[in-house]
Amino acid sequence: MARIAALGEDDVVYPPLPLFHSSALFTGWASALHVGAPTVLRRRFSASGFLPDVRAHGVTFVAYTGRVLRYILATAERDDDADNPLRLAAGNEAAAGDIATFARRFGCEVRDSYGSTEGLIVVRRSPEMPPGALGRGDDGVEVLDPVSGERTADAVVGPGGRLANPDEAVGELVQLHPERRFEGYYANPEADRQRLRRGVFWSGDLAYRDADGWLYFVGRGDDWLRVDGENFSAVGVERILADFPAAAAVAVYAVADPAVGDQVMAAVVPGPGDRFDPVAFDDFCDRHPDLSPKWRPRLLRVMTELPLLASYKVDKRRLRGEAWACDDPVWYRPDARGPLVRLDAAASERLGPVRP
Repeated sequence: MARIAALGEDDVVYPPLPLFHSSALFTGWASALHVGAPTVLRRRFSASGFLPDVRAHGVTFVAYTGRVLRYILATAERDDDADNPLRLAAGNEAAAGDIATFARRFGCEVRDSYGSTEGLIVVRRSPEMPPGALGRGDDGVEVLDPVSGERTADAVVGPGGRLANPDEAVGELVQLHPERRFEGYYANPEADRQRLRRGVFWSGDLAYRDADGWLYFVGRGDDWLRVDGENFSAVGVERILADFPAAAAVAVYAVADPAVGDQVMAAVVPGPGDRFDPVAFDDFCDRHPDLSPKWRPRLLRVMTELPLLASYKVDKRRLRGEAWACDDPVWYRPDARGPLVRLDAAASERLGPVRP
């Protein structure tokens, strides 16, 4: 990482995440240690404190994960944001729009890729890749059907970039030759059994591949929704809803529905000074050309902040478990194609108990 980032002892490295996270430990602290550069650590990540920290400590390199960029970009923009010593931010799983916006706003290069913590699966971005692609995988990276173990079909892309054959194309990202770089999990045979099967390392992440070999990230295994017979990714819906002007953060997840399999639920955090307007949200959904009617959230929870794990990833297990049984304002559609209305006690009773 020190070589990739061209780090030297005059650099100052800033990893926002806790040191038990691989981004902070490997990309941040270890690369700084390798070249003898100082590391700046905060007791707790602060989006509003990010730029003051960069300026106060002369930070030149930030090691991030995608959500961190989103939280920083949600802070109010100022004309002098690019007046800072930062030259490079490197990390993974940031949205394409966030990469471009962060680079412009803070006057630095952003180098994003996908990588598993085990170091076995690396997918690198490239300037010539199609919109929405994750990049190309390193040697041995493939997409396999988790049931049959066979290579999935190449994606067929329909109008508007919509995946036309998700059942055949979506599979699990794997490394075909894990023995070259991986001995297994320390004192954890259960993890070995889950991830190392048929001589292949299974990441648990879903993806598909187009005919030119570009990989597209679909999400974690539990980010896959099935609504009225259609399979799709929560990540794809999140990318669209993140463009809603009043949203500082968005999470999309499935809640159980006996009639259609899943219902799409979203949690939205309004930006500073913004209030959630259901009419404006519906208008945004109506006008967006890539938002399928089945992708439109049937339930929507308005929160002051998303629940986070210690790694600063959104705790979707908690969101799914609480569903509409929460103290936050919840909006829902009595008719799948109708407008959002406020969920009251009577409507909540009609929805019934939250089902796992």
